[in-house]
Amino acid sequence: MTQAPLLKDSFGPTVPARIAEMISAVAPDFDSAGFCTATLDGYDDLELMARSHKIADELTAYLPSDPGDAIDILHRSLPSEAEASTWTGMTGFMLMPHGIYVARHGLECFEASMQLQYEITKRFTSEFSIRAFIAGDYDRTMERLTCWAQDPNEHVRRLVSEGTRSRLPWAARLPMFQADPSPVVDLLELLKDDPSSYVRRSVANNLNDIAKDNPDVTIAVAKDWSGAHASPERRALVRHGLRTLVKQGDPAALAVLGYAQTSAIDLSDFTATPGQPTIGGSVRIAVTATNTTNQPVRVLLDFAIDFVKANGTTGRKVFKGGEFELSPRGSESVTKTISVRQHTTRTHYPGTHEVYALVNGSTKPIGSFDLLGD
Repeated sequence: MTQAPLLKDSFGPTVPARIAEMISAVAPDFDSAGFCTATLDGYDDLELMARSHKIADELTAYLPSDPGDAIDILHRSLPSEAEASTWTGMTGFMLMPHGIYVARHGLECFEASMQLQYEITKRFTSEFSIRAFIAGDYDRTMERLTCWAQDPNEHVRRLVSEGTRSRLPWAARLPMFQADPSPVVDLLELLKDDPSSYVRRSVANNLNDIAKDNPDVTIAVAKDWSGAHASPERRALVRHGLRTLVKQGDPAALAVLGYAQTSAIDLSDFTATPGQPTIGGSVRIAVTATNTTNQPVRVLLDFAIDFVKANGTTGRKVFKGGEFELSPRGSESVTKTISVRQHTTRTHYPGTHEVYALVNGSTKPIGSFDLLGD
């Protein structure tokens, strides 16, 4: 099997060379050769983020020592928005070192730093660097983010949400927002009906982050946003923002989505096909849900599997099943095909795997399958 290319392979030696070219175009005295030589020393051994930090280290060494002057050069060296709109794949990561530099050195020149981040985010993202300003210059940064929430550029508006996520991937957490997410909720209120699905998805992800530390806050916001006049787009945002709580079977989160806890659902006819799948293949699981009452019932049914670990213990993973309304005494079959190939995020081991159905928040054992070694 062909191995997928590594992320760092898309961030090779041409990246510092391109950055040097951009800077030299606006600062002819910049030592491009020295910068590239210093950057590439040990570069091959580094992963993607470490490469970005290495470039930022050498920007510090080769740009003017005054951060204001250095930030001005970085600002003027940015490619045009038109050029950036043609970028594909990992090209935008070329600007990651710019963000690292401004996060390290820009707090003492706030206005220039904010303007640089404003321009970077229109071409790539400043969601990582803005966090240093939230932590180091909170009041002015939050005031600026409030203004940016109304910016005509969707990338800038998205930064307001993405940059304030308490658990942003690849970034240090923001403990002040984990302790008290209310300032973030105030910003999300400005963005919850944003015309851009790109921005609304970020709002949903932020709401989901809040749920991991403050589930009651997320549920309260979700209830407030799910009123009778909520648009389909806002309802979709709320659903995505509640996804972690829904996976956990949180009754309050499920109630917001219209799935009340119920004992009215009977589960039968569980099958696992094949009954003894082999690592490297897949298994198709199915169960029939039956409404035992004379009233219609809305049903959210997901599957959970206790995967066997190397030490013989198990770890549970939840898989989406189906959402449907059962008519009085009605039935519906729900199926899901599960890969048991080896994944970078999940290693499979032989053994008996217990399967559960999560029905409107209630966990019910429904069967098992025996996974064989490859």
